[in-house]
Amino acid sequence: MRVFVAGCGTMGAGIAQVFAAFGHETVMFDRTSELAKGGYGLIEKQLGRQVGRGRMTEEEAMGILARLTPTCDHEDARGTDLVIEAIFENMEAKRELFGKLDAICGPDCLFASNTSSLSITEMARGLAHEEQFLGLHFFNPAPVMKLVEVIRGAGSSDETMARALELAAAIGKEAVVCRESPGFIVNRVLIPMINEAADLLDRGIASREDIDRAMQLGANHPMGPLQLADFIGVDIVLDIMNTLLEETNDPKYRPSLLLKNMVRAGRLGRKSGCGFYTY
Repeated sequence: MRVFVAGCGTMGAGIAQVFAAFGHETVMFDRTSELAKGGYGLIEKQLGRQVGRGRMTEEEAMGILARLTPTCDHEDARGTDLVIEAIFENMEAKRELFGKLDAICGPDCLFASNTSSLSITEMARGLAHEEQFLGLHFFNPAPVMKLVEVIRGAGSSDETMARALELAAAIGKEAVVCRESPGFIVNRVLIPMINEAADLLDRGIASREDIDRAMQLGANHPMGPLQLADFIGVDIVLDIMNTLLEETNDPKYRPSLLLKNMVRAGRLGRKSGCGFYTY
């Protein structure tokens, strides 16, 4: 199978690595050659660490890299069996990208978005591939996390859903299915929890360490919600909260003021070197 992954950031690179590891020729697309090569470099470093720890051989790592092709040309999507979009969370940008790929890819190509909260139905609206369009939401880090949320849009056909479930199993993932709804399953539960933790901290009810320790020891979470926010990206947490609020108009999804102020200050978590903690 030939796969076209659009977006070469952390998520896009991780998804591309998964498909290449399972033997699929994978094109890594981004807006510039530098961004595409940067995503390839992320995978190269990750595989190098795996080799160094004895988790794979040098030959296995080289085989994965050989199946990856970085590009900044939309035309390289021609002849692919699967398109997965993993660019930034902006509906206009996603619709523009899918509009270009819609005209290039064959009629049987499966179209998928890795969006964490935006409408699959809106993204697919008006495309020739609307029936072949769905959400495939991977989790970070994609090569490690077993879950994929398979999201059905209003136009997704039964055949498309069946193909997606077979695909998830074929790359070693476990799938859960849901119909389109803001935040899907995981983020609908997880992100408001992080928001509540930020609000507890903002109100001075408990320290960041005690909030995180309480959820680790009391709920058996592998990391606390504030640590997790830093790992996800505080800006992404805020974006998802805003989407939940806009889509549902339910005040329970109102973002914490602390999240807003942290994003304004550039305290985005691990990627910026400072969030709820300093890195």
